[in-house]
Formats: sequence, C-alpha cells, structure tokens
Amino acid sequence: MQLLHKSIDLELKSLTDKGSFSGYGSVFNVIDKGGDIVAPGAFAESLGKWQKSGRTVPVLWQHQSDQPIGAWEALKEDDHGLLGEASLWLDDAPYARLAHKGMSTKTITGLSIGYRVKDYSVNKDTGVYTLQKLDLVEISVVTNPMNDDARVADVKSLIEAGRMPTLPEFEKFLCEAGGFSRTQAKAIAGNGLTKLLDRCEADGEKGDAILTALRGFTLTLQG
Repeated sequence: MQLLHKSIDLELKSLTDKGSFSGYGSVFNVIDKGGDIVAPGAFAESLGKWQKSGRTVPVLWQHQSDQPIGAWEALKEDDHGLLGEASLWLDDAPYARLAHKGMSTKTITGLSIGYRVKDYSVNKDTGVYTLQKLDLVEISVVTNPMNDDARVADVKSLIEAGRMPTLPEFEKFLCEAGGFSRTQAKAIAGNGLTKLLDRCEADGEKGDAILTALRGFTLTLQG
C-alpha cells in the first residue's frame, strides 16, 4: 500500500531555543482541498501500535526518509486533531537547525503526515472521503503546507491505495504525467473518467473494476 501525504498550516503551540515544539499534525472534521475529512479516532489504532512497539514517530525533513531531524515524543488525539510534542536534534542534524530557524521566523509554515489509508467511506452525493483509520508513518516539517497537492501529484499512489481520484486530481495527473494541456486534460477527464464512472454504475460494476481500468491507464502514461 502506497504512502500518502497530507499537509496543514503549522499550528505551533510552543517552540523553545533547545528545539522542543508542539503543534498539530492533522485536524479533524475539516474538508481539505482534496475533498477529504480526517475523522476523530483515525489515528487511535496506529498510535497504540507505536506505543506498544516502544518506538517514536520520526520528525522528517520534507518527507525525506533519510533525513530524520527529531522525534515525536508524545502524540495524542484531542477534539481538534492530532497533537504532538517533539524535539529537534539541533546538535546532530543540520536540517534540524534549518527547520528550527524557519519555524521561529515563520518562514517554514507546514507540518505534513505520511500515512497509509486503512479504512474510509465516501459520500456519493458530495464526493467527500472520510478517512476513518490511518496508519501513521511519520510527520514532517515542510516549507509550505500544500494540503493535498502532495497527494494530487501522484494519482497512481491513490489508485494503488484503493482511492478514486477526483476530477481535478485526475486532470493534474494528465498534465504532469501525460504532457496534456489544461484544456486537453479537462476534456479527457470530463469525457473519460466521468463516463467510465457512469457506465460502471449503470452496469452494476464495483469500484474495483474502475480502479483496475485506471491502473492500466496510469501505467501506460507513466511508461
């Protein structure tokens, strides 16, 4: 299952000269740009597994797995979202010092979770996905919060994770992976994806059939 990313504006609760900080890595019950809602309790099972393992969730620099810059020493869900307390390794990791400087000057303004979707539901009327269970892998400090742009950039990852892309996501993928113009991408997505969904629904086909077709199409475009 592919690793996905979701970013939010950095909501710092505290930041010390020694590199300790606290803030939210994710918020609940808010529809983001990708049409997702993270449900309260989405991280509960994953946090339990981390605690049981005796390991800590890493703080990464820009989602680079080879650039750990600290550790999330405490993570919990509250009414607002996923709240964490972390420490940056200022003496050992150069990017930790860069992150600290950027956070203190409000130049670096985002946190982003790396996660895998374990369970979700979708409102067929609105197209909004409710992410009900997530496997938390890491939380990164990122220069700019991109909301779901990180997810939009890799539609193939969405499809492999069993998620249906929205029309805007699919259009962006066509532009980036296929080299189509915006006008061409809109026409292809509107006349292709929409008709495919309608036809499969009329024929009583399940979402798996649609995803299989999309997997083949994305692989063709990406070579």
